[in-house]
Amino acid sequence: MDTILHHCTTPARRYKISIALIAFTLLVLTLGGCSEQTDELKGGAPEVTVIKIEPRDVPVSAEFVGKTASSRRVEIRSRVEGFLENRNYVEGSMVEAGQVLFEMDKKPFEAQLNAAKAELAQQQARMETARSNLKRVRPLAEKKAVAQKELDDAEGFYHESAAAVEQAQARVVQAELDLGYCTITTPVTGLSSYAVMQEGAYVGIGDSLLTYVAQLDPMWVEFSISENQMLKRKDDVKRGIIVDPVGQDFVIQVVLADGSVYPHTGKITFADASLSEATGTFLIRAEVDNPDNQLRPGQFVRAYLKGSIRPDAILIPQEAVQQGAQGSFVWVIDTAGKAEFRPVKLGPLHHKDWFIDEGLAAGDTVVVSGALRLRPGIPVRITESAVQASADSTTNAN
Repeated sequence: MDTILHHCTTPARRYKISIALIAFTLLVLTLGGCSEQTDELKGGAPEVTVIKIEPRDVPVSAEFVGKTASSRRVEIRSRVEGFLENRNYVEGSMVEAGQVLFEMDKKPFEAQLNAAKAELAQQQARMETARSNLKRVRPLAEKKAVAQKELDDAEGFYHESAAAVEQAQARVVQAELDLGYCTITTPVTGLSSYAVMQEGAYVGIGDSLLTYVAQLDPMWVEFSISENQMLKRKDDVKRGIIVDPVGQDFVIQVVLADGSVYPHTGKITFADASLSEATGTFLIRAEVDNPDNQLRPGQFVRAYLKGSIRPDAILIPQEAVQQGAQGSFVWVIDTAGKAEFRPVKLGPLHHKDWFIDEGLAAGDTVVVSGALRLRPGIPVRITESAVQASADSTTNAN
């Protein structure tokens, strides 16, 4: 350019050439920009996959950490003092109701029973003597052959001896009970624990616990609901977001530590009326059949409270929801096939989907994938529809 201007002899000529070069440069840049825009338009509208909103009733459940417990844990204790002679069960084994677990030394109790029986025989003999004496004195007293005092003494001695017989009979019964208590059985069928005392140990009043037996069928599953959870659920039910089963007939599903679902469901049998001051929670207890003894006391499990539904619920996949400066939002395709920005209020998570409390309605078309290229008002091209969100419920939806 310097060379061309140098050869121009007049300033006017030089000015005209400069204007022409600037105009040419602007034309080239403008044409280049138009070419780029044309190339972008040739790429077509952004491709997206969508889901059609179809509200429906969705079963929901609440998840809690639970712990199994025996429905009947019985302490096996000695009712008499003495030496432990035999342990007749294998520690940790299943025992049947009525099975003998321990035997105390019976000899002292057999001796007590024999002594009680002997005393009973002695008192019975005295009563027979008193009866015979009364039979002899009564007719004589009627004939005024003996003094009235002798009749009174005879009757008193007879009643006294009869009472002594009854007392002796009671001692015999007590001795028989004590002898029977030497054979210690289990009142329930269940899993036995270790023996607290072994053969040869002296069992006294303060250390009468020998073992315990835990009934395994049915089994209890205990879990706690916090005060906040309780209040929120009541509010959801009041607002119609959640509908509980008729008669509060909830079903408890148990999931074991390895993720497997326990084959038997349970029912709630107890709900504590008061709040625990230590934990700030309400205790809930469910009863579950355990015919195969698969559950054992003390296991940690997940308990799902099932039976409620979320009526006319709207579910969308997690990937359809994006986060912005003002909260959660989705992209919706309007009737003209253009993208529309839509703020939403999220509910709880359900599997891999979100419940939507506000912002969407039946018939809305929500973008699931391909939203990164979208801008408000630009046309889009729908390639396919995403799979409708699952309505099954095995996770917390409250």
